[in-house]
Formats: sequence, structure tokens, C-alpha cells
Amino acid sequence: MTEPDMIELRRRADAGDRDAVDELVRLAGELGDLAELRRLAGTGHRDAVDELVQLAGELGDLAELRRLADAGSSDAADQLIELATELGDLDELRRLADKGNKTAAEQLSELTGE
Repeated sequence: MTEPDMIELRRRADAGDRDAVDELVRLAGELGDLAELRRLAGTGHRDAVDELVQLAGELGDLAELRRLADAGSSDAADQLIELATELGDLDELRRLADKGNKTAAEQLSELTGE
């Protein structure tokens, strides 16, 4: 897709064209365009949030997953717990557990016996 095509697609999406939003989310996911997904997620497009969570998980992007989880995405929190567990990131699991995440607390307990 050419840059002028992308500009037009963004314009249509910003004007409320649901098909354009869907296409933009799909393209951004395929291209690994975190910035575009963040932009779309920031305007309330749930599919963009879902795609962003998936991409951040695939990339092992703890910071992005943390940002999304802290903004209320339970899917991001689940992905963050999974990744933190795989990496043995006890600090991240403690942070989540301290915020009341029961799954993080359970994982932390399993890893440390706390």
C-alpha cells in the first residue's frame, strides 16, 4: 500500500468508517506498527487494543504490556503475567500482585513460595 493510500485510509478511519478502521488495524498488525495501533487504540478501537496486546506479547514488550494493563486491559495483564513468569521477572509479578491481581500473586507464590 502506498503512503497516499495509507493517508486516505487513516482519513476514512478518523471519519468513522469502520471498514477503514478494520483494514488499518489489520495492516498495522501485519507491519508491526505499534505507533499506529496505539493511535487507534487511543481513539477507542477495541480491535486495535487486542492487536496491540498480541503484538506486544509476540515482541516481548513488557513496557507496552504494562502500559496497557495499567490502562485496564485484562488481556494485557494476562499476557504480562505470562511473559513475566517466563522471564522470571519477580518484580513485575510483585507489582501486579500488589495491585490486587490474583493470578500474579499465584504465579509469584509458585515461583518463590511466598
